[in-house]
Amino acid sequence: MTVFSAFKIVTVMLLWAACYPLLMIGIVFAPHLSFATLRAVIAGLVLVGIACALRRPFPRDAAVWATLVVMGLGGTSLGFLGMFHAAEFVSPGIATVIANTQPLLAAGLGGIILGERLSRRGKAGLFIGFLGIVGIAAPQLFSSGGDSYAIGIAYIVLAALGVTVSNVMIKKITGRVDLFMAMGLQFLIGSIPLALAAGIMEKAAEIQWSFTFIAVLLTLAVFGSALVYILWMSVLSDVPLNLANAFSFLIPVFGLTMGVLFYGETLGFLKLLGILLAIIGVVLVTRKGAAQEANAPAPLYIAPN
Repeated sequence: MTVFSAFKIVTVMLLWAACYPLLMIGIVFAPHLSFATLRAVIAGLVLVGIACALRRPFPRDAAVWATLVVMGLGGTSLGFLGMFHAAEFVSPGIATVIANTQPLLAAGLGGIILGERLSRRGKAGLFIGFLGIVGIAAPQLFSSGGDSYAIGIAYIVLAALGVTVSNVMIKKITGRVDLFMAMGLQFLIGSIPLALAAGIMEKAAEIQWSFTFIAVLLTLAVFGSALVYILWMSVLSDVPLNLANAFSFLIPVFGLTMGVLFYGETLGFLKLLGILLAIIGVVLVTRKGAAQEANAPAPLYIAPN
């Protein structure tokens, strides 16, 4: 992995860590599904607009379109549905922690679909990183309870499953379609089920178009969605999914750091230990922790026209 690739991955994780706190602010001003739809549509239009301005090719392959549909339904429809609803029931810190079961799910799917495997060191790194996540979450997990908390956890798991499927599909089409066009189209495709559900279950008139809401919406759409997914897809063009996903354990570290700096949160022994384990886990996986099956095709990268 190059230094530039590592920098892009860390940037992605930092932006993802900021999403849940912003969601907590935004859902006060808009119904969940309407908010999610707006975020997806804006992100999709921005990326497709850039692709058209740069005269990037429109996908023609039916197999690519089928993959884009799966990506949209997974990463955008299910991912946004889970994230936006979870923000009502679970604190941002817990949300980022539970969402980071995703690398473990991706490791399983990546092995089955992509032929990627983790070495013993990589498996140990994932396990240690997950222990770190548990350590970070433990104080709040044992102090929280109730049906609403369980509902929030279920939504986060749903989001993690959707994002996992989307990540595996991104890896499959990398090099076969332009990055901007692919990610923009999957956002627009994924926004359709969200829009239909919002039209049935919510009222658009309930959206409060305040300066705060517009600022949060644009930040999430442009930086937390469009920019993040372009960086992420470019990373997956030359980095194994398991290796890139290992950095997801940094998200709760960034989230807790933001809490300390901006929300006055304190870090106890378990959280500090969890941060240390998460960092150790990332180091183990990134230092020759990912291996690819010899008979699995290497991902092809074709420079955009």
